Amino acid sequence: MRVLVITGLSGSGKSTAVRVLEDEGFFCVDNLPVLLFPTIIDLVCRSGENVAGVALVMDIRGRDFIKGFEKVFQQISEAGHTVEVIFFDATDEVLVRRFSETRRRHPALESGSVPEGIRYEREQLAGLRRLATHVIDTSELNVHQLKELVHSRIKGESGTRPLTIHLQSFGYRFGIPLESDIVMDVRFLPNPHFVPELKAGTGLDENVRNYVLEKPETRQFLERFMGLLEFLVPSYQREGKSYLTVSVGCTGGRHRSVAIVEELRAFFAGLGLVVKVSHRDKEKG
Repeated sequence: MRVLVITGLSGSGKSTAVRVLEDEGFFCVDNLPVLLFPTIIDLVCRSGENVAGVALVMDIRGRDFIKGFEKVFQQISEAGHTVEVIFFDATDEVLVRRFSETRRRHPALESGSVPEGIRYEREQLAGLRRLATHVIDTSELNVHQLKELVHSRIKGESGTRPLTIHLQSFGYRFGIPLESDIVMDVRFLPNPHFVPELKAGTGLDENVRNYVLEKPETRQFLERFMGLLEFLVPSYQREGKSYLTVSVGCTGGRHRSVAIVEELRAFFAGLGLVVKVSHRDKEKG
């Protein structure tokens, strides 16, 4: 079992890291007494749950963790698990500013100023920092950059965050999907609904798709829309987005939007992205 110990200075980004690990399939536990680490790892192993590993957060809130953590880590390693310590840090100036913005009391000291709490915490965590597998300084990172860096650490330096594309067709008469990131209206395209032999079909039928896709205005639209999407996708990835919903709508969600979504499916697959497709209103009306 892969075991990640998340630790470091208060306000340095540990909570953000835990959210990334949860998304990657890790079983995460925050503020667990260090003596219980072997127990929780053993329970996860015996549960048979399909998890990527266990991520355990230890910091100054657990007053006992400073004493004996090396012995506990050795016990976990001897049980056959791989232990990695990821230590999060930031400059004192940045940490003071973050505490000021959130108006939180520093957890290291019951009384005293935030700078005093930071100094005390650094002293207490010095040994753990020296033991760390990775040290991540978050002073100059925004939340998206931090997520990407954590992802690269757990996947390997060459790892990139995968982006899943959800393509969905819909009908405007039934409302715009609320979860949409990008909405494209294709009601300007020629409508198969007014062609008697095509009216009963859907955009999944070859004759309907051909009717829509062979029109000059459709080809011109797709060329420009695909160019825009090809530009946008890397930008969304750089900002740490892992799921992008592109909704394409026509009047009833049965003909034009379905045909366009199916064409976009092949386009995104050609970019090496994970693609999910749904046709929300295809059978309505």
